[in-house]
Order: sequence, then structure tokens, then C-alpha cells
Amino acid sequence: MSTVSNATNIFWQDCQLGKPERQKLLNQKGCVVWITGLSGSGKSTLACSLSSELHSKGKLSYILDGDNLRHGLNKDLGFKPEDRTENIRRTGEVAKLFADAGLICVASLISPYRRDRDTCRAMLPDANFIEVYMNMPLALCEARDPKGLYKLARAGKIKGFTGIDDPYEPPLNCEIELKEDNGVCPTPNVMAGQVVSYLEEKGFLHC
Repeated sequence: MSTVSNATNIFWQDCQLGKPERQKLLNQKGCVVWITGLSGSGKSTLACSLSSELHSKGKLSYILDGDNLRHGLNKDLGFKPEDRTENIRRTGEVAKLFADAGLICVASLISPYRRDRDTCRAMLPDANFIEVYMNMPLALCEARDPKGLYKLARAGKIKGFTGIDDPYEPPLNCEIELKEDNGVCPTPNVMAGQVVSYLEEKGFLHC
């Protein structure tokens, strides 16, 4: 006896056209650029600059922004550890689909837990997951405080805020690390250029 809801009764459907054909059509290789870092480190700004730079080169990308996803796909999730894990899992699955479509998917999320990011990496062939670590000091992020969240966290009005009373686990082996140079933060365009150079070097911008 089987039921419609039983996951054992589903099967993978293959089609004649696959990722290689889509990549050839777009003249690029699908991948996931996963930008991680503290709130206020510049993740979303980098994502937008990177997307603009790729667009100027005729390359198709799409941004999965953590806050934007919580307005739709992940709006039912809170910020408990298990909800954070599910938030990243869902985002990773969507990012995988974009990469399979041949797009350069730019995921911009705090994604504080190393295990969750590694789970997303494991969803793709390893070379197709590019982890970009925005290694900006907490003091800088807190001074920026673009959404006023650090102020609320310091006042005890937000609990479990990453970097204050919840941990951020830095990547151990990220592909790209962006940080201050002699106390000066590079401009978004400069940082986007570094990521684009990496993508060019690794062959993602042609097929």
C-alpha cells in the first residue's frame, strides 16, 4: 500500500537537454558564489556590484539575498539555530538549481554556521561552489550598522544576534577572502573585480 505523500514514491525525471547545453547557450558555466560574513560587512553591496560587473560583460547572474528570501521562500523561518540551518539549506537548494540552469548564482547571507555552508558546498561539484568571506572587523560592521540591528542587539532588544550573543564561524578554506588593507576597506567595485578575476581564471565566464 502506497501513499502520495510517501517520499519513496518519487523518481528523478531526466530531460534531453542538460546543463552542458544551457551553458553553451549562455557561453558561461553555472556556479554558486556564496558570500558570507557578519551583518554590515558589505555582502549585499558586493553582490550587487558583482552582478553589475558580470552584466557589463554579458554574463547572466542572479542574486539570492538573505533578507529578500525571508520575504518569500523563507518567511516562515525565525532565527533559532534550527531555523537558520533550514534557511541555508533551502537557499542552497535554490542556488544549486540556478547553477544547473547555467547562471552564476550570487548568494548573499550571513550564514554563520560552518556546517551549514559546507552542506551547501556538498550539493555541488566542489569547484562550482565559490565561498567568499567578507572578513570585516566587528567594530567596522557595528559602526556601519546600516539596519540599526547592532544597536538593538546591544540594548537587548534582539536575542541571538550573530556577532553579539550568537557565534559566527569563519570559513576555514574559502576560495576568496576580502578584508581591509592597512585599515582601509576596499571599494565594492574593487572587491567585485577580485571575484570576477577569480571566475575568469577558473573558466566560468566562457564555455
